[in-house]
This record gives sequence, C-alpha cells and structure tokens, in this order.
Amino acid sequence: MKKKIKYTDEPLGDLSVVRDFLPPPEELAFKEESVKVTMTLSKSSVAFFKKAAQRYHTPYQKMIRKLIDAYATRHPLP
Repeated sequence: MKKKIKYTDEPLGDLSVVRDFLPPPEELAFKEESVKVTMTLSKSSVAFFKKAAQRYHTPYQKMIRKLIDAYATRHPLP
C-alpha cells in the first residue's frame, strides 16, 4: 500500500547553504602511516572497548586508536 506524494508550488521558507563537510574521496582512500607500540591498559578499559566494539561491529583496537588520534588532534603541542 503506497501513498502517493502530492507536490505543490508552495514557498520553501528561509533556506541556507550547508558547507560541504565531507572529505574528498582521495582522503577516504588514504591510509595513514602507523607505528606499532606496546602498552599496558587496565582490564576495565579493555573490557569497555571490547564491549563497545562488539556493539558497533568494529575492532576494539581501532576504537582506541581513533580515540587517541582525536585527543592528539584536539590538543596539539606547541
């Protein structure tokens, strides 16, 4: 049971242009250089990330890496 859409020529009201916030395809395909590190984390932190990763169907290491990257970007050193 499909409902027909009725289009009208009514005014749309106040509109504004939204800045293009999506990265270009070449940035999406770019693999950032990485460095392997060994670190010790608390059991509770790892359990948190494993549970969250399971919920969002992603590797927990990737979530930790993104968190650290976001922190480093937000708080650059002079």
